[in-house]
Amino acid sequence: MADYNFTTIILIVILVVLAYFVGQKVGAMLRDRYWQKEVENIRKDAVKRSRAVLGGQFSEQLAPFLPDFKFNPTECRFLGKPIDFVVFPGMDGKEITEVVFVEVKSGTSSLSTVERQLRDVIKEKKVSWSEYRIPEGVTEEKKEDS
Repeated sequence: MADYNFTTIILIVILVVLAYFVGQKVGAMLRDRYWQKEVENIRKDAVKRSRAVLGGQFSEQLAPFLPDFKFNPTECRFLGKPIDFVVFPGMDGKEITEVVFVEVKSGTSSLSTVERQLRDVIKEKKVSWSEYRIPEGVTEEKKEDS
């Protein structure tokens, strides 16, 4: 009878260990299969978002040539960040009448935090002019000692 109980216990332990390892393998297989599908979806989403970003950037640069853009394309200067364009109305006629900052948006996109801050600074007329003069000698060719 004792041999029967000992054999039963050994058999149960072996079955538990076997079940554990089979469960590990099945779990790993199911996990790998899940992530293979997820990686495909993640890649597709990344490509879709990348195309949207590139399309938006391309559209931003083309904006002056699209219908209903209210400024002369030759008077626009593309910056990209933190604002898309600075426009100088009247520049073609050699008489700039104002400076206009233009942010181009498409779809349902909204201003970023930095874009909102820039808009507010401009609306509050916190705009100034600065001139920088390059120090003499920086752009001159240096003579070599012979």
